[in-house]
Amino acid sequence: MRWQVTKKDTVTVSDHPKHSNPDTLFSDPLRAPGPFRFDSDVVSVFPDMIRRSVPGYETVIAMSGLLAGRFARPHSHVYDLGCSLGATTLSMRRHIEVPDCVIVGIDNAAAMIERCHELIALDAGSVPVELREGDILDSEIANASMVVLNYTLQFVTLERRRELLARIADALMPGGILVLSEKVVFPDASLNQLNIDLHHDFKRAHGYSDLEIAGKRDSIENVLVPESIEQHRQRLAEAGFSSSDVWFQCFNFASIIALK
Repeated sequence: MRWQVTKKDTVTVSDHPKHSNPDTLFSDPLRAPGPFRFDSDVVSVFPDMIRRSVPGYETVIAMSGLLAGRFARPHSHVYDLGCSLGATTLSMRRHIEVPDCVIVGIDNAAAMIERCHELIALDAGSVPVELREGDILDSEIANASMVVLNYTLQFVTLERRRELLARIADALMPGGILVLSEKVVFPDASLNQLNIDLHHDFKRAHGYSDLEIAGKRDSIENVLVPESIEQHRQRLAEAGFSSSDVWFQCFNFASIIALK
């Protein structure tokens, strides 16, 4: 479905309190956390959860929009893979000024796509947005000037990550760009533990208790599988990208730009 709206009020996913409940999903000491899922419970608190859990999240989203303003081309697609509630989609929408460019947001969580439709409909942007519910591993990617994977590849199984990146590289126009943002690990054990500790300090500073931090960690273990920056860059080269490097990093979260 393609959405084009003309309402005057512009809304972002993260800056309006009506769009998120406080994240208390892991505050109950009697509730054993199961494997993390992007279900309706997570959707209801997602903006609060990601803002308090991912250092530098707002910067990555905002700069994804600026990059779209530079790299989006006329008569092309810009993809937000794993779009969740559409924060990156909305950011890019506000910066794209070229004609006949369509943003395609894809997510396999029905609850995410349903809420994303509602938020896109509240936005005043004129760039067409097409939202698809489906697995990014099986979705068509074509005629792309820019592709964004913000905190998405880490949920794809290791054995299929290169396949996905190769498909993205094939779909990108010459000079196109991939933005890849991920939680990362460090080869040096001491540095890795330091960045884990700093991430937990970040969460505490944003109001999470040790109980909540431990509950989320247990829930997401083996669901989110991070890799090192070096592993990501090597895979990007193998997938067909001409160059890549880190443009932003905060503790154990990093964002990489890869050029076709």
